[in-house]
Amino acid sequence: MDGTVLVADDDRTIRTVLTQALTRAGCKVHATSSLVTLMRWVEEGKGDLVISDVIMPDGNGIEQLPRIGTARPGLPVIVISAQNTIMTAIQAAEAEAYDYLPKPFDLPDLMKRAARALEVKRRAMVLPKVAPEGEQRGGDLPLVGRTPAMQALYRLVAKVMNTTLPVLIVGESGTGKSLIAKAIHDFSDRRGRPFVTVTAADLQGVEGPSQVLARAKGGSILLDEVGDLAEDAQARVVRMLDTLGDGAPRVMATSRSDLGPRMEAGRFREDLFYRLGGVTIAVPSLRERVDDIPLLAEHFLARAEKEGAPLRRLSPGALDLVRSYSWPGNVRQLENAIRRLVVTAAEEEIAKGEVESVLGNQPAMEPLRGGDGGERLTTAVAKHLRRYFDLHGGVLPPAGLYDRILREVEIPLIEIALDATAGNQARCADLLGINRNTLRKKITDLDIRVTRRRKLM
Repeated sequence: MDGTVLVADDDRTIRTVLTQALTRAGCKVHATSSLVTLMRWVEEGKGDLVISDVIMPDGNGIEQLPRIGTARPGLPVIVISAQNTIMTAIQAAEAEAYDYLPKPFDLPDLMKRAARALEVKRRAMVLPKVAPEGEQRGGDLPLVGRTPAMQALYRLVAKVMNTTLPVLIVGESGTGKSLIAKAIHDFSDRRGRPFVTVTAADLQGVEGPSQVLARAKGGSILLDEVGDLAEDAQARVVRMLDTLGDGAPRVMATSRSDLGPRMEAGRFREDLFYRLGGVTIAVPSLRERVDDIPLLAEHFLARAEKEGAPLRRLSPGALDLVRSYSWPGNVRQLENAIRRLVVTAAEEEIAKGEVESVLGNQPAMEPLRGGDGGERLTTAVAKHLRRYFDLHGGVLPPAGLYDRILREVEIPLIEIALDATAGNQARCADLLGINRNTLRKKITDLDIRVTRRRKLM
């Protein structure tokens, strides 16, 4: 690398580490703990790259970016911050930062980004300003995480939020796909227009799609769990998308499964697949970002306290147990478990045994067991299917086997889950880890009878 780098951070250790690494790489380095000093250097024409912290003793690093851009157009700025939220990433992008990295950062990764910034001319997106943080819709964003996977997701959201490309958000149930779609809308230049979540029921009839467009009024449309739409509903979506013109709403969709294999198997329309796939955002499961679990647990404990619940904290043993659990229901399941612990804990510090009691009724994702001598459920299903094929005497069963088998599994699963939650569909949807509208559709399609009882399990 070649060039002069201006480093601004109030942490002396970080200044030292960056100075040594950049100097070894061939750069000249000026380091300071003051934004006033940094801005003086910038205005004097010093530096080819700025690396700046956000929260400094004498100001906010992101708030200085417009001033840097005015004084030195084209001077790249890499923002580093311990405030590891989607809001920070979005603010950095909107203030035209060259790049954004959370603390603690990976030094080799930062060095690579610094090298790129020094080698190429800065081409920042010009994005409109959002309202101050206190004025954001929803206030406290529930998208929390400092792991590399979540930080990459934040950066991608910041890049796509003001484009017109359709967005497909893919991830397991309970990972927050709808929240990400809402964040894209709320921080975009469409934030003052409607955000409309569309289900299969909204698309029914000749006027369904046109009514959806009328409700959106140039805002954003979210096709919730688009992979669950029947073929006729998919066709109506295609026709609706084909009518979009100037002033049309932004189109987003969520799916808990990869639509590619469904399309190849003939269960999802190819034309709809390509219309929705402008940008794909893959949301990591909670077990893929274990280091975010303590942060999320703390977030949910703090939110419960704000809502009037007693102050609670997890003991070290309880936190270890929460971290080691597989969380098949992802963030939604974690939130429900934390809320239950807040209510049921005997003391301010939640003990390991109390976590064991709550999670004891929420088995981990693997291994699922059948009823024959403790064998895995997968093994039991495989035996049943082999017997089913054998009964046909070498002749293939009738076509449509996939949907028939899924129906056979879904019916008892939903019926038992409804029974366990006393017919409460909201709790049943949370238990299953699916959207409530999806559950209602399945209850109707599978002709499942719902009976309410007073006492919940």
